[in-house]
Amino acid sequence: MSLLAKNRNYRLLFSASAISNLGDGVSALAFPWLASLITRDPILIATVAFATRLPWMLFSLPAGVITDRGDRQRLMVMADLLRLLLTAGVVALIVTLPDLPPPSGAGWYIFALSCLAFLLGSAEVVRDNAAQTALPSVVESIDLERANGQIWSIEQIMGSFIGPPLAGFLIAYAVPAPFALDAITFALAAWVVWLITVPPRRAPIKKPLLVEAKEGFSWLWQHPKLLRLAIMLGVSNMLAIMALTILVLFSQEILNLSGFGHGLLLTAGAAGGVIGGLVCPAIVQRVGSERSLQAVLLLFPLMFVVIFLTSNVWVVAAALFVEMFAGLLWNVVTVSYRQRLIPDHLLGRVNSIYRFFGWGLMPVGALLAGLIVTLAEPEMGREFALRLPYAVAGGIAVILAIYGLFRLRL
Repeated sequence: MSLLAKNRNYRLLFSASAISNLGDGVSALAFPWLASLITRDPILIATVAFATRLPWMLFSLPAGVITDRGDRQRLMVMADLLRLLLTAGVVALIVTLPDLPPPSGAGWYIFALSCLAFLLGSAEVVRDNAAQTALPSVVESIDLERANGQIWSIEQIMGSFIGPPLAGFLIAYAVPAPFALDAITFALAAWVVWLITVPPRRAPIKKPLLVEAKEGFSWLWQHPKLLRLAIMLGVSNMLAIMALTILVLFSQEILNLSGFGHGLLLTAGAAGGVIGGLVCPAIVQRVGSERSLQAVLLLFPLMFVVIFLTSNVWVVAAALFVEMFAGLLWNVVTVSYRQRLIPDHLLGRVNSIYRFFGWGLMPVGALLAGLIVTLAEPEMGREFALRLPYAVAGGIAVILAIYGLFRLRL
């Protein structure tokens, strides 16, 4: 009997992840595309991406303490309801736009959009940390790789395969439409999570917040392999966000894609994620965790180099496919590894510290992308400037691969 069929709680958590990630996938296209309708300035567009990712740097650590102290199910419900309200705020902002692009005041609208994106990202930090921390409570340890692979697959199907092209279609129909759909998905996700019957946890002994955070840091510091994985993930995610931030302009100005076409392009990456989620657990079982991660490090630079060199939409799609497949292979290995290794009473804190290192550099990547394009454009021209972040990311990814091949041991 399949894991989904035999485990009701896992089935509900799986369904909530699917619904919530459909909303995230719609937002992944709708936010940067809305920003590009307001302005063509790479720095301003990067500001929205920066605001979306900044909460992972600021709030990962306190979110871990909150997750270990509180009711993880309730935290997920409250976070999704907050995202419902904030998405309604985005719709209200769009309604106030006099024109697209506005004749003036683009900076004000970008600032307001960035504030809403920041608050949405903050709720996402709490929600995702609680969800990933709750998974070992609803499935057996032996099923973690399979459960993580299935959840990552459905997240890719909904968040990257269905969400972006749907957002492109909706934003062409009416600019507020994708954000209205977002609000509905967050409401449904909150309801499904509320239906889960989570096994009772032993009440944690509450200590001062800094003391609890220090316990998580101390545990991670005593496990240098996990710390090394977190730092390597941080660099990789920084490079991925550099690429993603500029991709919306790269699609429009070099690949000549519409919003719907850009959404379809993103589905190529999603296809890599879907297939990766299904087959990566078997790959890990066959070749082992360490060799799987080494393969990821060798594949990762390819996406950046290929996009830097090409103007062919099919080649770009293939590069996104490979990058997402590699990312899923990395996640299946590392997420299961730390869920199994970290004690339950520390899982929220250590998980959040891990994600602080692993996700905290993403806002830096967003700003770097906009800054590189802005500085390069006067001397090198618009097209080469839009390609340059991919060359920079590719070079750094090669260095990361060399480091990992010599230092990464599980």
